[in-house]
Amino acid sequence: MAVISVRVSDEVKRRMERLKHVNWSEVIRRAIMEVLEAEEGRKLARAVLLNERVRKKGGERWDSAEIIRYWRERRYGAGGWRCQPDS
Repeated sequence: MAVISVRVSDEVKRRMERLKHVNWSEVIRRAIMEVLEAEEGRKLARAVLLNERVRKKGGERWDSAEIIRYWRERRYGAGGWRCQPDS
């Protein structure tokens, strides 16, 4: 497990020392996990919204295989790209 240091004011430290029964390391670990989960959730929510916007712009008749075929033919020609065996 990694070790990190946290700076708090002298007043906060005095108040923490009055509550000796509290495991402050665990409090900090939980707070960090809450922030991580919230941020990761926001990131996922943004990705879902972006995906929905892109999907709506694509229209109902959008075919991903057709688009891939189009770009492959455009890049490599009608025959497509084929691996050549080593001679």
